[in-house]
Amino acid sequence: MYNYRTICICGGGGLGHTIAASLNHNGYQVNLLTGHPEQWSNHIHVTDCNGTIITGEIAKISKYPEEVIPFSDIILLCVPGYLIQKTLHAIAPYVNNNIEIGTVISSGGFFWMARHELGKEHRLFGFQRVPYISRVKEYGKSAELKGYKSKLKIGGNKDSDLEGLAAFFTKALSTPTVTLGHYLEATLTNSNPILHPSRIYGMLSSIQADIYEKEFLFYEEWDNTSSEVLIQCDQEFQNILSRLAIQQEEIPSLLQYYESTDAVSLTRKIRSIEAFKGIKMTMVAHGNKFKVDYTNRYFTEDVPYGLLIIKSLGLLLEEETPMIDRVILWMQKKMGKCYLANDNKLTGKDIRESGIVQNFGINTIEDLYNL
Repeated sequence: MYNYRTICICGGGGLGHTIAASLNHNGYQVNLLTGHPEQWSNHIHVTDCNGTIITGEIAKISKYPEEVIPFSDIILLCVPGYLIQKTLHAIAPYVNNNIEIGTVISSGGFFWMARHELGKEHRLFGFQRVPYISRVKEYGKSAELKGYKSKLKIGGNKDSDLEGLAAFFTKALSTPTVTLGHYLEATLTNSNPILHPSRIYGMLSSIQADIYEKEFLFYEEWDNTSSEVLIQCDQEFQNILSRLAIQQEEIPSLLQYYESTDAVSLTRKIRSIEAFKGIKMTMVAHGNKFKVDYTNRYFTEDVPYGLLIIKSLGLLLEEETPMIDRVILWMQKKMGKCYLANDNKLTGKDIRESGIVQNFGINTIEDLYNL
């Protein structure tokens, strides 16, 4: 097991801020690769959901990979799906075979993008779900940690030191971390890629308007229609999982995960989650009213680097996904994009701008297993 001491975080969102502070607070050196180094302080302050202040220091902040990547034991990408491949391409000349290269969330296509950009000889790992729910308070200086997880799960390729990484993150993030048996068990998640699009479709698809009187609360106003869409999308996702040679129990259904039995109890559960309180649907002011921001990550990340990846696996397995198709078709229209064609094939004009497996040379199940 390797003695990990220096971690380079790539990206500066809420998770980048929070994880940087947590890692240094627990005794590890942190470097940061960001496109906006001039906006960052070397000192980060995070307020958690209990009112505890977590402070951390970043040793080196740079926009140049050569200044931070070669000196790191672990590289952790904390970037949205549309920046994963670009980030991997930028760091590729400076990584070596001893560095563990990972992602804070695996569902955006990280593993096949990494193979495409880095080759087959590198150690890769990824979290199944994000370690924290967090939000930037003041960019480059402070953030809010709105909720902890009781346990974290990581998966990786055959070259990664998963046991060592699990022990490291258990201490470094102050959260028990366990290993998964296959990288697909980290990659295939019914968290954001299904949760967010289902909610948006359930909330807005029946309303023939783009301008609204108020900003919607994303979770506290969750309704049974959204739950019904979510359950149907998740069932289609579970059907795909059942066709793969993985431990399906590592990816429980959303009814199981949220300890619910039907749409009504699921609605009640989601509305009650403390870490979700106050989170709004991202909208922009339109006079004294509000308009949905279709450039928000709920659209630009969770569709092309989330739901479309699930759809691409469905096509690979010849598994039908009627509700997922409906959600994609509605959301892509709002985005002004075309990924899914009317024949339910991923041949739309914008499909190259996505994380689907077929974009990275994966055209059979064997390709998927032998990444």
